[in-house]
Formats: sequence, C-alpha cells, structure tokens
Amino acid sequence: MVSVGSKNKLKRFKENETFKNVIQPDRDEVDKGLFPLRGKWASHFGNSNPIVLELGCGKGEYTIGLAKQNKNKNFIGIDIKGARFWRGAKTAIEEKLNNVAFLRTQIELVNLLFAENEVSEIWITFPDPQIKYKRTKHRMTNQSFLEKYKSILSDGGEVNLKTDSEFMHGYTLGLLHGLGYEILYANHDVYKNEGSPKEVLEIQTFYENQYLEKEKPITYIKFRIN
Repeated sequence: MVSVGSKNKLKRFKENETFKNVIQPDRDEVDKGLFPLRGKWASHFGNSNPIVLELGCGKGEYTIGLAKQNKNKNFIGIDIKGARFWRGAKTAIEEKLNNVAFLRTQIELVNLLFAENEVSEIWITFPDPQIKYKRTKHRMTNQSFLEKYKSILSDGGEVNLKTDSEFMHGYTLGLLHGLGYEILYANHDVYKNEGSPKEVLEIQTFYENQYLEKEKPITYIKFRIN
C-alpha cells in the first residue's frame, strides 16, 4: 500500500517535470562535462543579470525571498530533493517571478554546472553541520567545497552562511581565518546583535522559525574567497 506521503512526493515529482523553472540534469551528462547550461545560464533567464545560488535550498524560501527583493538579479535554488523545492518552484510560477529557477542535483557537482565567473554570490542556509569527524567531507564549507565555489564565483563574489549551528559557525570562521579568506561580516546571534543585513533578518525559512521558537541563536557569516 502506497502511503499518502509517497503519493504526494510522486505528484510533486510529476509536476516538477512540467515547470519551466525546474532543471533536472542527467548525472552522467554532468559528470562528462556536457551539461548544456554551463556557461550559458544567461540564455535560460533571457538576460545577463548577476546569478545568485542558494545551495541546499530546501523549500526555496530564501531563493524566493531574495528574488522578490532583487528583481535585477537571477536566483537559482539547488537541492537534490525535488519534492521539497516543488513549493518554491510553484510559488515562483504563481507569483510570476521570472528571475527564479530550481536545479535538482548534488551540491558537490556545482563546479560542473556553472562556468568560471558565472556566479556572483552564494547563499548556504541552514546546512547539516555534519558534526562527526568522519562526516567532515560533507560539510558545505569545508576546503574542498570552498575551492569549488571559488572556481565559479566572479571576482569579488561573496558567500553567505546562515545557520543555527554554533559548531558550523565556529568551524567555518576558523577555516576562513586559516586560509586567509576575507571575512566581511560575522555575527553569532543576528536577532540580538545589531548590524546584520536586512536579507538576513527579513527572510526566514521553515526550519529557522522552528529554531527561533526553541530560542536557538541564528548565526551568520559573509565572506569572500580571494
């Protein structure tokens, strides 16, 4: 017997296939360097506006929120779980947000999906901190991931990390200092300490609201990978 949850997932997967703002590349094609939009994302949006990524976008709240605030930029939410970002993709269509797209793929392939200097900014919102040492390779701000981000970011491109994990916040700050990367702003409790950018305070995800109900501090870092 198929559960209601499974039926909903299948329905969303089917609906994603009909959305023009959802791209679901073939893994083999990506691995071989044959993804057709790499270096040509401007053709998808029909303009040459700056491209901003949300990595591990979940339901796409940040992708949608940023797109509403910045109509002169293009936003792409990336996640392997299509049933989650279905909500964001559907909202973008309903609200006629033509500067939004969603990409169903693994984050570790990001350098095969975008060309050098093609991305102006990256947002990483509430990633799994992967606290156990053997999971270090999966942390989205480890050195390997940072090198991949560096390979696609334009000169002066920025990375934003917003998380409820004090461990992830501290780990990332330490790594950035060690590598000599430029930390533009850091705050270990954005709602209690003044100075955070409005997009950090005004856009909240489903999970962030749950963390705030539990009175967990929300941390934020903005940095450049020089």
